Amino acid sequence: MTEIHRVPLLPIAKGSLTKIWLGVLVALLVAAGLVWVTRSHDVRVETLVPGNGPSPKIEDVVQINYVAKLTDGTEFDRGQLVPMKLDEVIPGFGQGITRMQKGGKYRLTIPAEKAYGPEEKRNPQTGKVVIPANSDLVFDVDLLDFKTREEIMRQQQMMQQLQQMQGGAGGPPPGAGAPPPPQ
Repeated sequence: MTEIHRVPLLPIAKGSLTKIWLGVLVALLVAAGLVWVTRSHDVRVETLVPGNGPSPKIEDVVQINYVAKLTDGTEFDRGQLVPMKLDEVIPGFGQGITRMQKGGKYRLTIPAEKAYGPEEKRNPQTGKVVIPANSDLVFDVDLLDFKTREEIMRQQQMMQQLQQMQGGAGGPPPGAGAPPPPQ
């Protein structure tokens, strides 16, 4: 036969149990709040197809293909061969692109705070809300190329010089390729 030893329990002081539960509840709320704050401000970049080489800087101009969606999958925009100045787009988009490499395909998730925040965006023709206030955004992005602004300015100067050499209008110099005058 086994013997049972009883251990006397000391009484809990009045209100102590409530204080313990309140402490646990506060600790859980603080931990959940820290996770929410950390997660909500984080721009996420998921690599679908890796690129190679360096990444663009926030001052650069990129050329991309993209599809833009709300988190429920509703598409609100798309573009092919689009040039973008990274320092002129929503902050989360520029931050995300600088973590990509040329030739890669990526999924970029931008929290509302780094997109349009409490602003809703409407279609200018219909007035219909396209991006509700406080919406997180998802972009599928192909980073095709990027250049510094200096490289673009040099290319533009070269194009202007070439046009001037060809007669100013961008076409061939006068008389070049024209049929001979009738006799």
